Amino acid sequence: MPDDFQILLYYRYNPIPDAEGFAEEHRSFCQELELRGRILIGDEGINGTVSGTTAATERYMEALMADERTKGTEFKIDPASEHSFKKLSVKYRPEIVTLGLDQDEDIDPNTVTGKRLSPKEWLEAMETEDPIIIDGRNDYESALGHFKGAICPDVENFRDFPQWIQENLADVKDRKVLTYCTGGIRCEKLSGYLVQEGFQDVSQLDGGIVKYGKDPETRGKNYDGLCYVFDERIAVESNFTETRTIISHCEKCGEKCARYRNCAWVECNRQHFLCERCEETKGRYCSENCEHGALV
Repeated sequence: MPDDFQILLYYRYNPIPDAEGFAEEHRSFCQELELRGRILIGDEGINGTVSGTTAATERYMEALMADERTKGTEFKIDPASEHSFKKLSVKYRPEIVTLGLDQDEDIDPNTVTGKRLSPKEWLEAMETEDPIIIDGRNDYESALGHFKGAICPDVENFRDFPQWIQENLADVKDRKVLTYCTGGIRCEKLSGYLVQEGFQDVSQLDGGIVKYGKDPETRGKNYDGLCYVFDERIAVESNFTETRTIISHCEKCGEKCARYRNCAWVECNRQHFLCERCEETKGRYCSENCEHGALV
């Protein structure tokens, strides 16, 4: 059947006793269901994205909702015709999201985080309150798509955000700040960090870009480009209104292009925008240096 699979995106900040043991138990359960994807289990909670048959993913969600350690998890669901991952990875990490802070400075979203805005509230705040909008993702994600007028920090890793904030936002702590990310998990900590640093009016997009695009009232309005996802799809539509546009360009010819490809030189492997025509005629290297390096 065309849509006999589902892709789940989810997280839950909730302390998990013996998280390493739970990770082993959880891996066995996922293998039994023949799920594929990436799941992080930490002392502070669970973060995952998986694909599987509709029956298997429904059983998986029921199990998490029945378990006190993961009860309350919110799932974002996309229909699919096949798996969106090649294999299953379930790993233990002390943190499911890290800002690179010392343990006594780290953010617990259950005690400190920004105000959560529904998609409708987020749209209203964007359009009427002149906020500072911060994209809480890595640079290669925001290059594919971001909210209109957003600041997209030049960071390669989430743990780079504290330093970037200190260097770039120290003098605007009295301004209204909106933060967003793919599904909401990173902004739980990013907005909390801003609050901890003395920013006076901090909000986050509840459920992230994915939920905003699915909301029937907002339908992704004012989100430019596509949304980066960490599975084989790479890019998904998030704006279903007349404001939809493509903002990225092929690095070889300059034409509008939202097609990410990894550099053919394995020692580089950098993701870059590359249209089908240029890949056919010029290859999949991201630069002449890489093409030369691969041939040496």
